[in-house]
Amino acid sequence: MPNYEYECTSCGYRFTQFQNMTNKPLTKCPQCSGSVRRLISGGAGVIFRGTGFYATDYKNKSRNTDSGGNRRNARSNPKRCREN
Repeated sequence: MPNYEYECTSCGYRFTQFQNMTNKPLTKCPQCSGSVRRLISGGAGVIFRGTGFYATDYKNKSRNTDSGGNRRNARSNPKRCREN
């Protein structure tokens, strides 16, 4: 859901409202109850808040390294199926 920026035509108060794209634009100023207009902005793109957005946050370092810290080949120890 995007953030929309509004400006009051009466008092000049500017504010941002987080609302669904299908919601109708706001019409009243939260400060003076005057009429507002939605401003056109370039957008900030996607905003990530919180932790966990780096590729290194979820990697298990011990999975691809041996006890010495060296990378090992994932195919060096393939699992073999038992034949019936």
